Amino acid sequence: MSIHPTAIIDRHAEIDPTAEIGPYVVIDGPVRIGARTRVMANAWLTGWTTIGEDCTIYPFASIGAPPQDFHYTGERSYCRLGNRVTVREGVTIHRGTQPESETVIGDDCNLLVQVHIGHNVVLNKGVTVIVAAALAGHVEVHDKAVLSSNAVVHQFVRIGELAMIAANARVGMDVPPFMMVHGESAIVAHNVVGMRRAGYDREAIHEIREAYRLLYRSGQTFRRSVEQLAERVQTPAGQKLVAFLTAPSKRGIAGGGFGHRPRSGDVPASVPDA
Repeated sequence: MSIHPTAIIDRHAEIDPTAEIGPYVVIDGPVRIGARTRVMANAWLTGWTTIGEDCTIYPFASIGAPPQDFHYTGERSYCRLGNRVTVREGVTIHRGTQPESETVIGDDCNLLVQVHIGHNVVLNKGVTVIVAAALAGHVEVHDKAVLSSNAVVHQFVRIGELAMIAANARVGMDVPPFMMVHGESAIVAHNVVGMRRAGYDREAIHEIREAYRLLYRSGQTFRRSVEQLAERVQTPAGQKLVAFLTAPSKRGIAGGGFGHRPRSGDVPASVPDA
């Protein structure tokens, strides 16, 4: 085990012998750190936090701090990071609010400089969150989605697999899988490049292209478009899209945009809770 002599380690912490703890790191509480994980200078890890194997925590990251939520009253809650997670400088990740709840960062996620991950957020595998993006509490992001610089995401929003959120976007409604968002929750295209890189075949990409046109360019109501889409899809990608669109939503589904502006004719699949 490599622990710098200036690091402060709580006696309740559990650190794998192959982990590396840098200078002036503070590990406060029953934090658990997995094999070959590297924690660099001045990082702060606290609370009931678990960090998996082969992770890299850069300077001044804060992981597992109490949530920024007035409902939190000090009960035990968790922060869990999977394997091969990268947490860059100045990232903040807060633990859950409700007793025994958790914030979860899945395997192979990349959180770049100054990203904020709020309480009870769930990032699934391979999510990338780019510089200074901020996710409010209870956001759920599915596999390999990308959130660009300075994007902000409202509480309880769902973001689907391989969705692409543009820089400076304000996401207040659910983003379906494979779609691209710009501005005020406006779906402007399907993520063909991301699908190719992820290994989806031509049939799947074509089906998602046609789904985008049906949902956001047909001119009919969104609800009717979803019903028609459910009758047509044949690929796993299309089935994932339909499953997302028909699942319960607290924020509704983001509408379409033309020229990066929402169209007045777009109707969300459901409306936000009052």
